[in-house]
Amino acid sequence: MTARQPCFYISHGGGPAFWIDYPEPVGAGGFDGLKAFLQAIPDMLPEPPKAYLVVSAHWETPVPTVSTAARPGMLYDYYGFPPVAYTLQYPAPGAPDVAKRVRELLSAAGIESAGDAARGFDHGVFVPMMMVNPDAGVPTVMLSLADDLDPARHIAIGHALEPLRDEGVAIIGSGSSFHDLRTYFDGRPEASDAFDGWLNDTATAAPAAREAGLIAWERAPSARACHPREEHLLPLMVAAGAGGADAGVRVYEDRVGNKAFSGFAFGMSER
Repeated sequence: MTARQPCFYISHGGGPAFWIDYPEPVGAGGFDGLKAFLQAIPDMLPEPPKAYLVVSAHWETPVPTVSTAARPGMLYDYYGFPPVAYTLQYPAPGAPDVAKRVRELLSAAGIESAGDAARGFDHGVFVPMMMVNPDAGVPTVMLSLADDLDPARHIAIGHALEPLRDEGVAIIGSGSSFHDLRTYFDGRPEASDAFDGWLNDTATAAPAAREAGLIAWERAPSARACHPREEHLLPLMVAAGAGGADAGVRVYEDRVGNKAFSGFAFGMSER
């Protein structure tokens, strides 16, 4: 029997986070804690997954769209970084069969979807997955956000995809629990601390309360101070929806540049 896989909400850092040094207060090695967390994710799984399905904050389309390529390329969707940032390679295969199954599940739930055979791995995918899946041996499929950024819609997308977890697919929502680039380097913790406390309470609440809280996330303390635009928070909605009735736990807690960051897993079990 295939073990039920958990699903995750992770931060993917800032740009090519693990290959460059940032100015203070982030500084050199500022993302070392995140790197260690991402590298540990395979040890949190009950068995090696058939594939990873990664919901990227850096891909928005009118309807949820899944990558169908057997060999996705690279999409360096950032700018202004040192040359090494444009040489990174994540040669994981795609999984057209998993992509097909994603669309079947969405259709069965009455959710319109699309496929994209040309999309390459964007940095919301390749940066963290180079740590999670360093030998690129496990196929990786990408899923976009719907560009209306409706939290209830994304929770529903997650609900529709929950059966994948029983089919050997680990679901990863890739975003960031704090994402205000205007204040990223100001060193002030107040807004991120307030929002992070609410986020932890909400993501680890009973499933019904978890979903109600996430749908109303804009009412959270310092919500818009931490997410002027919510695309980096929406992958959490998909992961939480795919968590179904399973409990949420915080599996990553860190400070980067004096800002609070968290990551969550849904459906963790003892190995």
